[in-house]
Amino acid sequence: MTNARIHTVHKSGSREAAISREDRIFYTIINIIMVLLILIVVIPILNVIANSFSDGNAVASGKVTLFPVDFSLEGYKTTFANNDIWLGYANTIVYTFIGTLFNLVLTLVAAWPLARRDMPGRNAVMMYFAFTMLFNGGMIPTYLNIKNLGLINSRWCLIIIGGISVYNMIITRTFFQTTIPKDLIEAAQLDGCSEFRFFFTIVLPLSKAVIAVIALYYAVYHWNAYFEAFLYLTKKDLYPLQLILRQILLENTISSEAIMEADMAVNYNLVETMKYAVILVACVPIWCVYPFVQKYFVQGVMIGAIKG
Repeated sequence: MTNARIHTVHKSGSREAAISREDRIFYTIINIIMVLLILIVVIPILNVIANSFSDGNAVASGKVTLFPVDFSLEGYKTTFANNDIWLGYANTIVYTFIGTLFNLVLTLVAAWPLARRDMPGRNAVMMYFAFTMLFNGGMIPTYLNIKNLGLINSRWCLIIIGGISVYNMIITRTFFQTTIPKDLIEAAQLDGCSEFRFFFTIVLPLSKAVIAVIALYYAVYHWNAYFEAFLYLTKKDLYPLQLILRQILLENTISSEAIMEADMAVNYNLVETMKYAVILVACVPIWCVYPFVQKYFVQGVMIGAIKG
């Protein structure tokens, strides 16, 4: 009897050990994959940073890898010597702040009623929103529409266009459905709480995670806005940062025939390092925002994405 128990315990221990080994192998493989993915993302970023702080000759000759070669700030000096860049920063900050606030208001106001299962016609409205994810009027009809509305060369064209992302609205709606219990709504109604008061005093404070994530999505969209500004703006004083940086690069671009001259070759090398400096000038501000919403990022995305 004792031997049988020992044999059973031994078999059980072996099974647990085998499972443990399988888990270790699985986690090892996952860790290796994650490290490779991190390297795929980090190495190009380090290369851009290194090139932006390197001498133009080293950049043009391809000597720069992950560390600066012949440290130089000429790319940044040339970029910031253009006074228009500060105008671009100011315009982009305005577009990003007002545009993100406008997007959040529309998204939250649309998502909350659609999250309520007692809303009449809820499914039909949701189908209407989903339809816009698959079909749109196209570039030319959209341009003509913007022109007829008098929004050409207007700051509002970069704020109103794309006022709501249906994808972000669906994430927010699902978050409301999985986070705000029906019993809480009924209890508030029994206490005489109005819909507006319930939304502002209960729903919004409980939704900080998804609000932070959606705000980040919209802010990145507005900060990187280029094509819409390229189509609808011709006045330089309205240009966002992306168009100003494009203009700086175009002004310093040199034809292949002119590169043969010595002076032009020096300028060409400067343009090469300027390209990387311009990338960082455009990206660093939005990178600085991410750490402040990182703690909400996983929670907000996962809750809004797991359940439909």
